[in-house]
Amino acid sequence: MLQRTIRRLAITCLCLVASGAKSFELSEIAPGVFVHQGVTALMSRDNLGGIANLGAIVGAEAVAVIDTGGSRAEGAAFLAALQQRTTKPIRYVIDTHVHPDHIFGNIAFRDTGAVFVGHKNLARAMATRGPHYLSSFRETMGALLDDVILVPPTLAVERETILDLGGRAITLKAWRTAHSDSDLTVLDPQSGTLFTGDLLFLQHVPIVDGSLLGFLAVIEELRKIEAVRVVPGHGPAVAPWPQALEAQKAYLDHLTRDLRADIAKGETLARAVTTAGRGEKPNWLLFEDYHTRNATAGFAELEWEAP
Repeated sequence: MLQRTIRRLAITCLCLVASGAKSFELSEIAPGVFVHQGVTALMSRDNLGGIANLGAIVGAEAVAVIDTGGSRAEGAAFLAALQQRTTKPIRYVIDTHVHPDHIFGNIAFRDTGAVFVGHKNLARAMATRGPHYLSSFRETMGALLDDVILVPPTLAVERETILDLGGRAITLKAWRTAHSDSDLTVLDPQSGTLFTGDLLFLQHVPIVDGSLLGFLAVIEELRKIEAVRVVPGHGPAVAPWPQALEAQKAYLDHLTRDLRADIAKGETLARAVTTAGRGEKPNWLLFEDYHTRNATAGFAELEWEAP
């Protein structure tokens, strides 16, 4: 046990030094609201899996953390940076959905005494997808994932839940299947800041791992939320709300229109995924990494629509 602990600490320390994590950037975008902007890239050893935007909201008594990063090393760097900003205890760790770049850092927060919070579907999604995520990402992340253990939520959000941080109440909302089947948003009414997780992408091409039509429907519901600024799951760490939704909506609309047209013409899946939505390529980073997957998922969903 001692040897494992020493090895874990050594790996974490080496990763932090190698990546310059001592300068882990945590910006205060509104009073008591902190954000770390992930890089727009695929998860790798070099970036510690740090590709998602992470956040924290500080109340008079406690802190809520929103997503923890793509490795123990990133989670540890986030925790250390946060502790330099506030001495208040971390009361909640909120996972916005199941994807590894948002939850692999949970392990770094396990000993803080925080309650882990997620969508009602998150625990099941972690249990079913977790082993595959760990095994597949070990190929690219190596020793960074040796001691990563998935930490599931102990507080599940079915519809809406309000969490009190001491004079600061935040609202968590569970959504229908859209980007994933475990999407959760966090609203801080005090500052007018909305954390969307991967229900919003900026610059990074959107990813459909749930439902294309559900994603479009949720965008219209999100638009009704009263906020001043938004922290997306990927891309620039803060943007005006609700204007930030438009580019993503245009991409998903374009893909949907093209796929419906291909299906109506009797095109095969193999053909449709090579052409549908390709006009959006100049607008997005990592387009070639994710767009074909989006088109494939969208075709499978739309071909069963009623005529």
